[in-house]
Amino acid sequence: MVEKYISRKTFKDQEDFQANFRIETPERFNFGYDIVDEWAKIHPDKKALMWVNDQGEHIDFTFKDIKEKSDAAASYFLSLGVGKGDRVMLILKRRYWYWFAIIGLHKIGAITIPATHLLTKKDIVYRCQSADIKAIVCVGEEWIMKQIEEALPECGSLQYRISVGPAVHEGWLDFRKGLEDAPPFARPENSTSNDDIMLLYFTSGTTGNPKMVIHNFAYPLGHIVTALFWQNLQEDSLHLTLADTGWAKAAWGKLYGQWIVGACIFVYDHEKFTPANLLQVMQDYKVTSFCAPPTVFRFLIRENIAQYDLSSLKYCEIAGEPLNPSVFHAFQRITGLQLMEGFGQTETTVTIANFPWMKPKPGSMGMPSPAYDMDLVTSDGRSCEDGEEGEIIFRTNRWKPIGLFMGYYRNPELTQTVYFDHIYHTGDMAWRDEDGYYWFVGRNDDVIKSSGYRIGPFEVESALMTHPSVVECAITGIPDEVRGQIIKATIVLAPDYKDKAGDELKKDIQNHVKKVTAPYKYPRVIEFVEELPKTISGKIRRVEIREEKNK
Repeated sequence: MVEKYISRKTFKDQEDFQANFRIETPERFNFGYDIVDEWAKIHPDKKALMWVNDQGEHIDFTFKDIKEKSDAAASYFLSLGVGKGDRVMLILKRRYWYWFAIIGLHKIGAITIPATHLLTKKDIVYRCQSADIKAIVCVGEEWIMKQIEEALPECGSLQYRISVGPAVHEGWLDFRKGLEDAPPFARPENSTSNDDIMLLYFTSGTTGNPKMVIHNFAYPLGHIVTALFWQNLQEDSLHLTLADTGWAKAAWGKLYGQWIVGACIFVYDHEKFTPANLLQVMQDYKVTSFCAPPTVFRFLIRENIAQYDLSSLKYCEIAGEPLNPSVFHAFQRITGLQLMEGFGQTETTVTIANFPWMKPKPGSMGMPSPAYDMDLVTSDGRSCEDGEEGEIIFRTNRWKPIGLFMGYYRNPELTQTVYFDHIYHTGDMAWRDEDGYYWFVGRNDDVIKSSGYRIGPFEVESALMTHPSVVECAITGIPDEVRGQIIKATIVLAPDYKDKAGDELKKDIQNHVKKVTAPYKYPRVIEFVEELPKTISGKIRRVEIREEKNK
């Protein structure tokens, strides 16, 4: 299947990849028909989705099953009057109904808005008013339904509240019954085009209100690089990306690229993350490929991984935030597996990664994807030399990458602040070494300026993570009359060190950082906390830490 859409499936090295890779984009590509239905036609019994939950339930779905269920969902939405261009929000956690609903919406050309179950009334009102949402499909849980019901008076566009159960309140429609009673589905005549909007993500950014990122119907093809060349998936792979369906990481690891390649998606539907339970599930179901944010791996290496049989696990990837080298080395020592870091944004597919032919350098994002015309530039627009820090940008004057966002929905002014003169500015700072590997520094608004030095939070955090007391940490700058800014470390301590939280431990951590990295980078202020504020995608909200009263 994947061979239909790319120039070649194998490459010998990065130079070959950069020179010869290209994506072949057909006219009017639609993931529902061209991938899901095509697999159902040529290999109907091929396993597409393996779903298990923390209650011991286990259901497998073939591509034939996914086609039939998504056809029913498409027919049901059409029967309600939901059609091409209508906005539908999905709050479905990790329930398998998500895959039926989103593929069904793709088939009728509606705009899908994946959303987290943590939304409050205020969040729902903001989304409905910003995007004129016509329908919401959600898990039938009391808290979530209550937020939607309380938001309803301020959501004039919202016509349908649909529950997948178990609860279905008065005034709500039953999604399960809707699929059961749906008439046979016929593909609409007003077929989608590649330039139509397919997805809308309200980004859970580290600063400001959520932005509305929109992607077109060709976007799934951009994830061929994600699945085939970063995650190294094949038709016999069983891939687990640990992600809620409400954020873009699910599109990266639980849907598009995986099914284009023909891999089976493994879904672990759990309410609370417990490292031991996750390892047990990976052992029992013989997961072959695993992707998670750095936070997850930090907790996994503190478990007794050796007691689990993970011999089926062949490949591990990491994304969401930069990987601390200490975590890389600890995981490799325990499992023998190297963590293959990848980088991208909600606005893109994977743009920089460690690919299978590369030897990863711990802490490096890897090398650029040939799908993007990437550059690293200084503040005055000059391309950086090796070792010089700059902003990651993507040029689109020669071609527009498949997978790059269309802009921010209904906000051309905001789009213009980051995407102008055929250049998309990521706002992410990095540097390149002499071997062509890229190293993340931080968001341009996270970089700390202290006594004339520019200090990226990630390099200090990596030094802190090598101290045995530190489980997680965040580095921010706080105002200082003499130095401009000084470095503050907000730290989550390991359980064995919580009763030692005091000035002596702070001093020991400071001395440790002075030894591990340049002395001027040590944190002059240290605060111990129970947890760090994070976005739903697991990214640390440094802006929230900065806004707190400095201690």
